[in-house]
Amino acid sequence: MSEPSPTGPFEPTDQDRAAKRRLRGFLNHLLAYFAVLVVIVPINAWAAPQTPWFLLVMVGWGAPLALHAAHAMGLIGRGRG
Repeated sequence: MSEPSPTGPFEPTDQDRAAKRRLRGFLNHLLAYFAVLVVIVPINAWAAPQTPWFLLVMVGWGAPLALHAAHAMGLIGRGRG
């Protein structure tokens, strides 16, 4: 049988706080990603509709964003909080 938590059954642990901090960081990153795309897609459509250069930004930023999502889910970087 496990020992009861000294802070009570409903108090967040350090792991809970770290997970919440990782998720908040990821959501900020995701919000910035979409905010930038909302601005550059119309600029691309207006300035150079024949050249979809916004895709470079979308894919180039999307890859690190996917890694950040994996970190926020706890799939990578488990040794750090």
